Amino acid sequence: MGRIAGRNAVIYFGATTSAQASPMAFAASYALNFQTTKIDVTAFLDRGKVSLSGLPAQSGTMNGFYDDATAQTYTAAVDGLARKLYIYPSSLTTSQYFFGTVIADYNQDAAVDGATTFSASFEAASADGIQKVG
Repeated sequence: MGRIAGRNAVIYFGATTSAQASPMAFAASYALNFQTTKIDVTAFLDRGKVSLSGLPAQSGTMNGFYDDATAQTYTAAVDGLARKLYIYPSSLTTSQYFFGTVIADYNQDAAVDGATTFSASFEAASADGIQKVG
């Protein structure tokens, strides 16, 4: 498989902690971050910085246009409970996706000369983290 266009991506997010994930209305972008904690163990007489690998962590963001018919990410942010998240980079290839349980924060922005938008940041909420399938 080659390069893909972002226009076919789809994000599924749980409306409640026990609900199955459902499509995010009017989502327009996402970002995923996979990083590993670096533990500084530099000592006297070391010729350079020395680090050990710590625990891996996953986080990300999703952005889009506010829709008053759904409050998936807002509800997640105010109740503080973990939700199911699935991100399909292309809905044309559903065998490849990212999934995990996440805790989300929510932001909303509006301007007189623009659309009302939302953004949500999230972090993995389980030891399994956010995983890639396919």
